[in-house]
This record gives sequence, C-alpha cells and structure tokens, in this order.
Amino acid sequence: MLTALLSEKIAQYGPISFREFQETALYHPQYGYYRRQRDPFGIGGDFYTAEQLQPVFGLLFARVVEQLAARLGLSAGQLPVIELGAGRQEMRPHLEQWNYQAVESGRGELPQNMRGIVFANEFLDALPVNIVRRQQQSFLEVLVDFNNGAFHFVDGPAVHGHLARYLDKHASHVKEGVLMEAHLSAIAWLDRLDAALEQGFLLFIDYGFTEAERIRFPQGTLMSYFRHQADEQVLHKPGDRDITAHVPFTMIINEAKERGFQLESFETLSQMLRTAGERDQFAAVLTGATEMEGQQRRGQLKTLLFGMGETFRVLLFSRGVNRV
Repeated sequence: MLTALLSEKIAQYGPISFREFQETALYHPQYGYYRRQRDPFGIGGDFYTAEQLQPVFGLLFARVVEQLAARLGLSAGQLPVIELGAGRQEMRPHLEQWNYQAVESGRGELPQNMRGIVFANEFLDALPVNIVRRQQQSFLEVLVDFNNGAFHFVDGPAVHGHLARYLDKHASHVKEGVLMEAHLSAIAWLDRLDAALEQGFLLFIDYGFTEAERIRFPQGTLMSYFRHQADEQVLHKPGDRDITAHVPFTMIINEAKERGFQLESFETLSQMLRTAGERDQFAAVLTGATEMEGQQRRGQLKTLLFGMGETFRVLLFSRGVNRV
C-alpha cells in the first residue's frame, strides 16, 4: 500500500526527500512500520533491543533511575519518568513507581515545566533523516525516485534552508564524494525536550559514531532490518521493514549543550549497567525463582555486558542538577 502511495506522489510531484520517504515508511498512521499491528520486536519480529532482555535490563535500569532520582531529591511517586519510543512499554513494570509515561514519535505529548527524567532506547536511530552527498564545495540532497516498478536514489539540487545550515555547522570538513545523513528530526526533538524539561536528566541509549569515527562510514550508515537480517535495501517494500541510521553522537552532544544541557557521561551500555549492578555484584538481578530462571538471567546479563553492551553507548545529560 505504501509503495502505491509514495509512487503516486512521486509521479505527481517528482522525486521526494529520503526524510519524507522514511517518515512515511515508518510512521504512516495506517501502514507505517511502527504503526501496524505486527510486533517488530523479539523472535517473531525483525530485531531485538536491550529492553527485550527482561527482567535483567529493567531491574538494572531501575537502579539507574533510583540514583538519578536521589540527585533530584525526589522519591517514588514524585518523579515523572518519560520514555520516548517505548514500543511494548516493557519498562513500565520496573518504573511504575516512578510515574512512568510513554511518548511515541507522533503520538503523545511531553509534560511541560517538567522536573524528572526522559530516556530513550534506540529512539534517535529511527528518526527520519535527509541524505546528502558532498560535491566540490557544496552538498547535493539525494532524493528518492520511482520507475520500472522500484524506488531508487537520484541526485537532487544543492541543499538550502535548514538543511544547508545544519551541514555548514556539522559537516563542513566532510570530504568530496562522501554520502551522509542529516539528522534534522533529532534536533527537532532536542528542541522539544529543551522546552519541556526544566530540571532533570536526559538519557539516550543507541548505536552510532563520534565525529572522529565518521571516516568509517563514507557511504553513510543507513540500514534496513527484516526477520533479523540486516541489509542496505532501505527503499525495498516500505512499511514492511525497519529503517535506521547511526546516531552522530558528537552532533547530539554539541546541540544539547547549546540548549543548556550538561553532558554528565558518555559511556558504553555495559559500563552503565556495571555501575548499576556493582552495589551487590548483580546478586539481586541474577536470583531467579528457579534454577532455569536464574540461568536465563545469567544469559541476559552476559549479553548486556559483553555483546550488546559494548555496541551501544549511553549519553546522559543533566539540567539544573548539582554535579556529583
């Protein structure tokens, strides 16, 4: 259905930005990947996140929230904890005492004048991006066209407006021929968080790269996920597969600082969870009702600390909170 909708629009108006293509493919109210009835997570879906490793991830993350709440001087029931892109809301049982609320992209509103915690696990990587190509002293926007029954990329005009200003600010040093994503949607979310959070913490868990690591991705970072298989066919069957782009951590850090947020830490997910578990050497999270449950929990912890935990990184920002 989305193939027909998008191809008809292209036929009428010409090639569209990849940002529009991705936003439609993921978030169309009826046919978007994240709006359909099919569950994208777990063994029957297309991918796993740390939140599917329950209860170990939830128990450890609840300790992180507890530590941050103590710095705010708030107790259970007083502290709103907002999760962006909550999906199945698997964190709700672990964070219910902290007034847990879920806000999806395009659904739900952030509380205003908020004093609390906002966190997001693999949220930034799924926000729509523009694609650009460095050509001589400028950038061309790479657009999406449709012919012969398939979508394909075509070079568009030189960038302008907000996109040009973003690239002047964050990509002026990029070399000739490099293909890259521009994360204007992420900046829009930082603006929303800036307006909503008076005091508290922002915590992002995601995969990505620092500016020094950008050299590893001369053709960009776009990936598609379907049935636990990753490939670069991001234009294939829109609405049926996930589309992601690595998070440019340096850009997020700089933009957050400009909005008055303080960078508290930038570390791997493994490091964050190790700190959370060091109080009792993970005893509480590894104790299951049965030997089988205990064994399952040990497997989850191993994945979180040595597999997924080394791939994903955590950005923690604060506003109006004394440093420890």
